Amino acid sequence: METGYSKAFKIAIFANFLELMRIVFAVLCLLLAGTAHGQTYEVGLFGGGVNNIGDIGRMNYIYPSGPAMGALFKWNKSRRYAWRAHMLYGQFTADDSKSDMPSREQRGLRMKNNILEISAGLELNFVEYNLHKLGPAFTPYLYTGITYFRYDYNYFDAGQLINTNQRDGAFAIPMTVGAKLRLNQLLVLGGEIGARYTFTDNLDASNPVGSNYEAQADGPIGNIFSDDWYVFSGVTLTFTFGRKPCQDCFE
Repeated sequence: METGYSKAFKIAIFANFLELMRIVFAVLCLLLAGTAHGQTYEVGLFGGGVNNIGDIGRMNYIYPSGPAMGALFKWNKSRRYAWRAHMLYGQFTADDSKSDMPSREQRGLRMKNNILEISAGLELNFVEYNLHKLGPAFTPYLYTGITYFRYDYNYFDAGQLINTNQRDGAFAIPMTVGAKLRLNQLLVLGGEIGARYTFTDNLDASNPVGSNYEAQADGPIGNIFSDDWYVFSGVTLTFTFGRKPCQDCFE
């Protein structure tokens, strides 16, 4: 059962996200007038799902168990790479009854959690990607950098999920593969799958080691030598704007 704290936190996150979207669209309205001169920056939205890979529930690498949404910004420094920052929020469920492992099905644990992450890094294009010429532009890409995320810090006691009403944070390494297509002079449509290797083993409440709850918990549950993963997968839609860089002025 979710506590009032958890509900209040989610409401606050959703309100902050709506406020962020309002600011994004306000900035877009101010910048669209200058888009005819070229596009260096992108700002837009992400929508999709998220799933965990840990000691509870399914072991599928890509199997969203809850919704995800977010916003992102890119600075296209050249045709081969772009600096990128984003903020994503998602909720996932880990359910042993849906696992294909008999031991997990028999154990029957179930938990829910939510993730709020911020990330910054480098997006590398497989081929030259030019936003300043007429016509479509398409390229697959890779993204990596550094990610920091917040999540509910819970544990299991006698097989029951105990909500501590506390949040914790950890760093993660993002490994994302995707593809993007420029639809016209203003819009870029993309799709991506991004796995995050985290530096915590308690994303699924399976191993609250080093906390005040360690003595009360059932854990450690599962493999204590392997930290948890989570995966965001979905589509992006970005608006391009900004002045054409000098190296493209004579093309």
